[in-house]
Amino acid sequence: MQAIVVREGGALSFEEVPAPGGGPGRVVVELRAAAVNRRDLLVRNPPGPAYEFTLPLIPGSDGAGVRRDTGEEVVVYPGLGWGDREDAGGPDWRILGGPDDGTYAELVEVPAENVFPKPGRFSWEEAAAFPLAGLTAYRALFPVGRLQAGETVLVLGAGSGVTTLAVPLAAAAGAHVLVTSSSREKIERAQELGAAGGVLYTEGDWPEAVRELAGGGVDLVVDSVGSTWPNSLRCLRRGGRLAVFGGTGGTSVELDVRGLYLNWLSILGTTMGSARDFAGLLRMVDAGSWAPTVDSVRPLAEAEAAHDRLRAGEHFGKLVLSVG
Repeated sequence: MQAIVVREGGALSFEEVPAPGGGPGRVVVELRAAAVNRRDLLVRNPPGPAYEFTLPLIPGSDGAGVRRDTGEEVVVYPGLGWGDREDAGGPDWRILGGPDDGTYAELVEVPAENVFPKPGRFSWEEAAAFPLAGLTAYRALFPVGRLQAGETVLVLGAGSGVTTLAVPLAAAAGAHVLVTSSSREKIERAQELGAAGGVLYTEGDWPEAVRELAGGGVDLVVDSVGSTWPNSLRCLRRGGRLAVFGGTGGTSVELDVRGLYLNWLSILGTTMGSARDFAGLLRMVDAGSWAPTVDSVRPLAEAEAAHDRLRAGEHFGKLVLSVG
């Protein structure tokens, strides 16, 4: 089969590799589309041991295609070995696309429990675009962030893959959604997805601007930036929650400890989600009318160009690779 392979030094190579054969309890999916995530960049150039995997490796966590043994149209749940607890993944928890070979290929082999029916109203590209980012957004908002109808949520970084899914999910649940961005255009596009408004984090005291928009503070902040924790906490009302799942802006912060406990604030860490979370996300897909925002679609062989666009931050929504 044809696949994109990560080789030493982070180089991507489009080449022919052995096809997976399946086995007891496992299925082979003939992929029609795969999607790009920031994790793929980290797998290529690991910032630390959490992303250091044995090479060569086929990257990619998101995919949709046809189950080879039954002909069913499916979407791949990208988590492996979650375990028995719902509050956190177990010791064998890992994400497809490192260390296990992923979806930048014509075929992918996964456990049978990792394939779910493809949402009928989604195109192949849309179906490939939502699993990892949508699951991350869903768990941060609901099982971890405990977002309720009528509450106000602030989602940092309008335009990212997770943000463009978190906004419609929160809006569909009856929440009042605000966003941050460095671009007025991206705020306006987020409003088309269901956001009520947003602030430019490049201008003035943006946490105060958020508090004004929210009438005194938000109930929940969803933060994938990391270095923004101090400002995210300032956006919260007393008793508010900060759900965090990334460090794109930096991995170290200094916090006002007294400000945290004297205002009854909570910091909640989360990474992707369980199969039960994925089933919950699919129920919201079935009940809704929104669709993933696809920035652009490229052939699998042009994965490098998609990575360049993601790295430059030029995208709005998900970058997708056409496979079949």
